[in-house]
Amino acid sequence: MESESNVLYWILVIGVPLLALLFYKFILRVFFGLVIVPEDRIGLVTKKFVLFGKQELPEGRIIATSGEAGFQAQTLPPGVYFWKWIWQYEINFQPFTVIPTGKIGLLLAKDGSELKTGLILARKVDCDSFQDAEAFLRNGGAKGRQTGIIPPGSYRINTHLFELEIVDMTNIPENAVGIVTTLEGKPLEEGQIAGRVIDAHNKFQDVDTFLASGGYKGLQEQVILAGSYFLNPWFAKVEMVRMTEIPIGHVGVVISYVGPEGIDTSGAEFKHGNIVTRGQKGVWAEALGPGKYPINPYIMKVELVPTTNLVLNWASARSESHQLDKNLSTITVRSRDGFTFNLDVSQIIHIPTTEAPKVIARFGNMANLVTQVLEPTIGNYFRNSAQDAEMIDFLKSRKERQESARSHIGRVLEQYNVYGVDTLIGDIVPPESLMKTLTDRKLAEEQKVTYETQMKAQETRQALEKETAIAEIQKEIVKADQGVLIAERIADASVKKATGDANGVRIQANADADRLKLLASGEAEKVRQLAKAEAERTEWLAKAEAEKITLTGNAEAEKILAIGKSNAESYRLSVEAMGGSNFTQLKVMESIAKDKVKIMPDILIGGGGDAANGSISGLLGLQLLEQLKHPKKEEGGHTPS
Repeated sequence: MESESNVLYWILVIGVPLLALLFYKFILRVFFGLVIVPEDRIGLVTKKFVLFGKQELPEGRIIATSGEAGFQAQTLPPGVYFWKWIWQYEINFQPFTVIPTGKIGLLLAKDGSELKTGLILARKVDCDSFQDAEAFLRNGGAKGRQTGIIPPGSYRINTHLFELEIVDMTNIPENAVGIVTTLEGKPLEEGQIAGRVIDAHNKFQDVDTFLASGGYKGLQEQVILAGSYFLNPWFAKVEMVRMTEIPIGHVGVVISYVGPEGIDTSGAEFKHGNIVTRGQKGVWAEALGPGKYPINPYIMKVELVPTTNLVLNWASARSESHQLDKNLSTITVRSRDGFTFNLDVSQIIHIPTTEAPKVIARFGNMANLVTQVLEPTIGNYFRNSAQDAEMIDFLKSRKERQESARSHIGRVLEQYNVYGVDTLIGDIVPPESLMKTLTDRKLAEEQKVTYETQMKAQETRQALEKETAIAEIQKEIVKADQGVLIAERIADASVKKATGDANGVRIQANADADRLKLLASGEAEKVRQLAKAEAERTEWLAKAEAEKITLTGNAEAEKILAIGKSNAESYRLSVEAMGGSNFTQLKVMESIAKDKVKIMPDILIGGGGDAANGSISGLLGLQLLEQLKHPKKEEGGHTPS
């Protein structure tokens, strides 16, 4: 029983669907012409033959719209259809046409009316986004590439009539501009380089509206900004360029190559180009301020003009960030005396916003202003200025020449609507030979100053030594005066000695002063005068010393004489007062005591009687007299009187 149940189960699972398929294929399909189109498919119908009526398609047609044999324009959407017999109709199922997000579908029609001469795209007709092929053909759809596109989504497209190509949408990134060139439209008029702006075509996405409104073929004035667009690449090519950015401190002068011919607003005095209002052909009188602008660079040119102070350097080793002075180099000039030298110059200019259009109308761009005006004006001025002066004079009058250059160049630039703020002379490089001459001269001048300073120092030192000598002399004078007072009380010789010493010091001071004065006259003269002064000083010292010795000897002699006279007078008075014998005995005893004379022998031999004592006394007396006659000399070699 279990095996029978399994067999029955498999019969139901396999046999029933198989029977249904056989029933559909061979019974319903053959006898009733039944066709079932799934939900995600469409049926493409091909009619093999016609039983009644017209059988052949018109000449040049491949899609049948009136029941002719061949590919049928009408497709079978999902559903159930009868009377599509297998022997008369061939039904091919195909998936829906799906356009992914970010893509668009381009359609090429294989059948339809012929394109008009000069056209490359077939105009759009009402056909339900190309899903109704029969309506496309009946409404006059033409063969070839279609202006219309199909956006992202699912579509029932008859691939017998349309060939589909899926391409990317057009994406314009931030800070970019899309420059559009159309491949279809009216030819540009003579003198035009771009098609005028056409309204209501939704940024070139509605091709038929653009063409119906009289859009031109070729480069377009209108641009498209950042975003995603359903642009038909068979109709328009898009080139992406960066937005025109005008930095802070600049203005943008617009030179337009399109637009109506404008009236010159610059006035009769300005004869260097037309300045027109915005939107007209020419240089716009209103400059663009700092910011970003969607400018089409093929029809408009924006020249940046700095409105802040602009520095230009005529220096080979230095260039500013704006690079307008990158071709300017150090100026080489020749002086009146034939020296060639280089000098660096910096020129500061200012262009007001209101004058910027005139500068561009006159020169075309800032680079031309530099090469056509600034470079020759400044270079020639300094060459002419250098030829009017000698090299050294040019170096010395740098400040005055810089001020003169600023004034002259400022007047010249005003004629070109440019204001000269300042002219600065930088590094001046004179010839090496002249620099050596100037250096030697400067060293000589410095040496002269050094010698003069040294001379003043010597004079100061002389004055100091003179004052010092005077102070020393004053000291000696005071000392001599005191010595004189003392010497006058002691002896006249001391007075003369002090006077001699004072004279000697004075002579020496005068000699030193003379020697110091002679130092400034030069080394040779100094040595000669010094030798002379030394000789004179030696002579004066010798004379002073001789005079000192003479005076000292005389003073000593007079002193000794005075002492002798004083002693003689003293002895005379003592003799008179004491008597001769007593005075003699006194002096004998003073000499014995002073010189420690030994008057008693170590061994005394005595005798008896008065005769013996008398003999001894007589011997002692003789001995004393002998010693008194030959006294002992003093240590100084002098014998007392």
